[in-house]
Amino acid sequence: MNFTVGFKPLLGDAHSMDNLEKQLICPICLEMFSKPVVILPCQHNLCRKCANDVFQASNPLWQSRGSTTVSSGGRFRCPSCRHEVVLDRHGVYGLQRNLLVENIIDIYKQESSRPLHSKAEQHLMCEEHEEEKINIYCLSCEVPTCSLCKVFGAHKDCEVAPLPTIYKRQKSELSDGIAMLVAGNDRVQAVITQMEEVCQTIEDNSRRQKQLLNQKFESLCAVLEERKGELLQALAREQEEKLQRVRGLIRQYGDHLEASSKLVESAIQSMEEPQMALYLQQAKELINKVGAMSKVELAGRPEPGYESMEPFTVSVEHVAEMLRTIDFQPGTSGEEEDEEVALDGDEGTAGPEEGRPDGP
Repeated sequence: MNFTVGFKPLLGDAHSMDNLEKQLICPICLEMFSKPVVILPCQHNLCRKCANDVFQASNPLWQSRGSTTVSSGGRFRCPSCRHEVVLDRHGVYGLQRNLLVENIIDIYKQESSRPLHSKAEQHLMCEEHEEEKINIYCLSCEVPTCSLCKVFGAHKDCEVAPLPTIYKRQKSELSDGIAMLVAGNDRVQAVITQMEEVCQTIEDNSRRQKQLLNQKFESLCAVLEERKGELLQALAREQEEKLQRVRGLIRQYGDHLEASSKLVESAIQSMEEPQMALYLQQAKELINKVGAMSKVELAGRPEPGYESMEPFTVSVEHVAEMLRTIDFQPGTSGEEEDEEVALDGDEGTAGPEEGRPDGP
């Protein structure tokens, strides 16, 4: 349905109050800040309750302890700029309160409670009935309309509802969807952080195993150099394969996070639309997109112990003629290898193919 916009003169005071109210909206609950208000290191503000909700969602392991006493800090990302906020053992209660914003809220509420001689008004007018305001919502056609259209117009056989009712309902749905997306984004970011730590652990374990290899090969004669290079290449290939897999998962999670963040930004901008009818024209599509994004299933994570490089432990044994058959022996530590070498030296009967391990 087409409709035009009719305006009444805007009062400067009312316009200023509306602009001020927009600056006092929490990006999580989308309501005016409720005291206490905390300020993040990135200078953005949150209700302390909302900050605690985001913190809990970003630290599921911390939350599962079931204790009201926080023994260690945590971290979460600012919903406005994605800056990482690191908390101490006091959690969100360690964040500084923004007393200036709290005072502004008190002043705003006092000013808002005063009656205005004339409030700024702006209404959408029906194009078919130019003197009628858009005041109802057609549930059948899913469009705003006017009362005359319902009585004898295009929507006389349709089911309708009051415009404010549908406005509040759809705005609540979109708000809930945004909250779910924000919490989901923080969980995705936590998973990405954990997988980055897995990459670091893989690199650390690989470096440790390389050091063990170097220490053992340094004690051998020149014939070990050729075999040494082959084993290092095998270890490097395994490291690269694991890193490529984990980094591929990180990219997938990152792409999902970027798309979700853009959708959240678009939805928040839509929430700032003051006109109910204009808002409702695009709210349904946004709600569907938010719902679809919330249901997207992400790829799995590396299985437990994936970062371990223990299968690439080397056992040095026997004589120089057997050195070219050395291969990785999973689960063999350095002390066990030394004991095996000593036993083999005492027995001296092992054939060249005995004890040869399988491939890595």
